[in-house]
Amino acid sequence: MSICKIEKEQKIYEVAGVKIGGQPGELPTVLIPSIFYEGHKIVQDEIKGIFDRKKAEELIEKLDKISEITGNPYILDVVGISDEALKKYINFVSEKTNAPFLIDSSNTQARISAVKYAAEIGLLERVIYNSILPASKQEEIDALKETGVKNAILFAYDPRKIFPKDRKDILRGYNGKKGLLKMAEEAGVERIFVDTMVLDVPSLAYAARAAFLLKQEFGYPVGCGSANAISLWWNKLKRTMGKIAAKTCLAGASLVAILGSCDFVLFGPIESSEYVFPACAMVDAIIAYSMKEYGIRPLTKDHPLYKIF
Repeated sequence: MSICKIEKEQKIYEVAGVKIGGQPGELPTVLIPSIFYEGHKIVQDEIKGIFDRKKAEELIEKLDKISEITGNPYILDVVGISDEALKKYINFVSEKTNAPFLIDSSNTQARISAVKYAAEIGLLERVIYNSILPASKQEEIDALKETGVKNAILFAYDPRKIFPKDRKDILRGYNGKKGLLKMAEEAGVERIFVDTMVLDVPSLAYAARAAFLLKQEFGYPVGCGSANAISLWWNKLKRTMGKIAAKTCLAGASLVAILGSCDFVLFGPIESSEYVFPACAMVDAIIAYSMKEYGIRPLTKDHPLYKIF
């Protein structure tokens, strides 16, 4: 993969003080760890949202520290399977950090309910809805419009459009099928973030290539869930090569995404921050230095290029 200047003007969005997007090398990659995810040991009851508050606070404190050291900002991926749980998680996270957060659930109704709750308690500007899909129903789009949410991830995956060059059709629409951009417009979304979808290790190649092509075509901030590349492989990796090998591959997946021009990376469990952040910061610094050839400089003095070297 070759990092170069993108001809299309690149959008930069700011959510709760975190800037996302731009040309490669302008801003550090925004790293997104998941908390309260399925199987997270700190969660005692995933339906009621009961969890070990002390351990959760310690994880966020460590995240704050490594983010400050490396210069890579973060967004928390707040995962829950019920609206009751998500509301409790939102309350906790909003008290322990000023960072933006994703509202993430496999339960559409729980996601919508959580966004409404965030609006009621004055946190909507910190929320990024995860996510609007090609399969999202009109009821979901209408409900999002009612909440007033302005930030959302568009999940650019359609099994009929898996090749990187075809992902633009998912955003624009094709064969009479409504595109994600139109759906976002109908939902009242103003700040669009595109997820190029990772299912497994091989698909990371398509996701990274699609990130560059979509930035080139539309200029929106683009990213992917690099952790998905390793999640199905994780147990076998640990069993056959050990935990260090598994951790190395998890961090490596994030680096592939960044080298593909991703502006944000969902890298997996928050516990992984201690080894994912330094690796990503190193690559961000390398990219920023290489972009000097194109007259591009970091837009912040907190960039990893200046923080760690």
